[in-house]
Amino acid sequence: MPGFVALARLSELPPGGAMEVEHQGRIVALFRLDDGVFAIDGICAHQGGPLAEGLCQGGVVTCPWHGWQFDVRTGQSTTHKRIRQETFEVRIDGDEILVAIP
Repeated sequence: MPGFVALARLSELPPGGAMEVEHQGRIVALFRLDDGVFAIDGICAHQGGPLAEGLCQGGVVTCPWHGWQFDVRTGQSTTHKRIRQETFEVRIDGDEILVAIP
């Protein structure tokens, strides 16, 4: 069962923003949308691009390296139906962003 880990502060992640955080060697991309904060594996499934550095519009992030796109809520690729980024449950506790890391 995954444990929740404080990875960032809500005050560090502005509305519409993204950030990359590392926890025990794992890279997680955090995205703050109108309906919450979402966390996905921060390394693109294609060739390892940094997803948190990509443009996120309408809940879809575009990898800055080769343009692969993923829904940040589900991790599903919008262009390659068999590809999915791992997603992580997020809870907000005051100003802390807690992420369930397996």
